Amino acid sequence: MYFAALLARTEDGWEASDTELDDVETLNDLADLAREAAVDDDTVVAFIEQEDAWFGVVRVDGEDDPRVFLSNAAAAARSSYGAMLTDELLGREEDDAADDLDSLDLDGTEDGEPESDNDAEDDDDPLEAVIGTDGPPHGPLGDAGLLADLGIGEKELLALDADALSTIADALGCTEVLEAVR
Repeated sequence: MYFAALLARTEDGWEASDTELDDVETLNDLADLAREAAVDDDTVVAFIEQEDAWFGVVRVDGEDDPRVFLSNAAAAARSSYGAMLTDELLGREEDDAADDLDSLDLDGTEDGEPESDNDAEDDDDPLEAVIGTDGPPHGPLGDAGLLADLGIGEKELLALDADALSTIADALGCTEVLEAVR
């Protein structure tokens, strides 16, 4: 089960809104949603949490590119919203791997000729070149410094685990506002 909220900074503090992610398919969609919640193009922080498996923070400042942090990329990659953010951080586009696989000759031959044993040792596996040997890291991914100017430094963010969003809200001074939408 997901929890998602937007916190928009205002002159008087923070305003929170529970947000539905049903129409969010890309990081740009999430950034647009955050910008709609912004007051005078000020900072908006989007929180996404999937139970105790992972949490993500997306910061949007006006028209700047969104900044993203995931607590555990491998866990996040196994869920739809987490996979969207993980793919963005890793520079993957949704259908890149499928398109690249379609363009490869994966039968071990080039122009119909079998590879010699020496050639096979020198060349990388074409499938490995597309999808890599490793998935997303089992740990944090992204910009751990995205909240430093708001009271949560990189070391503090990296050390968070269970109930991380409450800890972040405490540091931002908006615990009551966040709990109101939880």
